[in-house]
Amino acid sequence: MTDTPLLRIEDLTVMYGNRVGCRSVDFDLYPGEVLGIVGESGSGKTTLLNAVSGRLAPTAGTVRYATRADGPRDLFAMTEPERRFLMRTDWAFVHQNPRDGLRMAVSAGANIGERLMGVGARHYGDIRGAALDWLGKVEIAGERIDDLPRTFSGGMQQRLQIARNLVTGPRLVFMDEPTGGLDVSVQARLLDLLRELVADLGLAAVVVTHDLAVARLLSHRLMVMRDGGVVESGLTDQVLDDPQHPYTQLLVSSVLQV
Repeated sequence: MTDTPLLRIEDLTVMYGNRVGCRSVDFDLYPGEVLGIVGESGSGKTTLLNAVSGRLAPTAGTVRYATRADGPRDLFAMTEPERRFLMRTDWAFVHQNPRDGLRMAVSAGANIGERLMGVGARHYGDIRGAALDWLGKVEIAGERIDDLPRTFSGGMQQRLQIARNLVTGPRLVFMDEPTGGLDVSVQARLLDLLRELVADLGLAAVVVTHDLAVARLLSHRLMVMRDGGVVESGLTDQVLDDPQHPYTQLLVSSVLQV
């Protein structure tokens, strides 16, 4: 892990009129590090994720990213074309509902190939070859390359969305409840796959989840949010095994009592 953060968040605040979405959030994320963000519904974790990933303009604060070409840049000081290019290349976003991250009217192969074409790939054979390679990596049979995503199960759609996102070699991935809505057995295999890909590719990731088991499996560090603010943060095992804040203690104990 380098001494220079890949992502630096300072005093990030989002207000919806008089209502707080998130407030005064600070954290650094380093290359290859996975940060989990947990909290109950309405705690601000999804608002924070959307602001950090450039999908929602903050009311105050900064999001600085260490770009490949120019070093640290303020995300919201970039031009719109610069942000769009960043999101097509170095960043990826995995939605809870894979239909939000896929084009359902085009084939599985085209979903993967489209992102490659967005960064300049034009050779049909190379694009199809990369699509086949990534279908294999996410455990989808190559013979399904010309099938539409709507013919896939929910778990397969989520794996296809992951392939579409990772094919361009991003350094940073945002995940919003990546296993939400899936059966327990499907969740387990998807988590194993995500953990393998993140480790093998050296990805940095920000993972929002309400599921503490998902957070423990995927993240190195954990932030606990309540009412828009961060109430506790630290190494994942430390936070979950020895929670200090009463709210974190309540979250952990509620899981243990189930």
